Amino acid sequence: MNILRLLFELFVIYLVYKLIFDFIIPIYRTSKQIKTKVDEMNQKMNQQQNVNNPSFQSHQQQPKAHKPASEDYIDYEEIKS
Repeated sequence: MNILRLLFELFVIYLVYKLIFDFIIPIYRTSKQIKTKVDEMNQKMNQQQNVNNPSFQSHQQQPKAHKPASEDYIDYEEIKS
């Protein structure tokens, strides 16, 4: 019986090893690479946007407050029946 238990435990250890080194670690590395590529692409897009539209950066830093015109509002009167 002890040999069967030992074989079972070794088999479970082998499966855990395969799971970690053949599945979890490659997924972790791939997700890390994808994240760095997306970050690089976002940086390039921001640089291109700043080169093409230099006033874009000043608009991002200082948003203007929207002042509503008097035409935007409608006065309602309550009608009693």
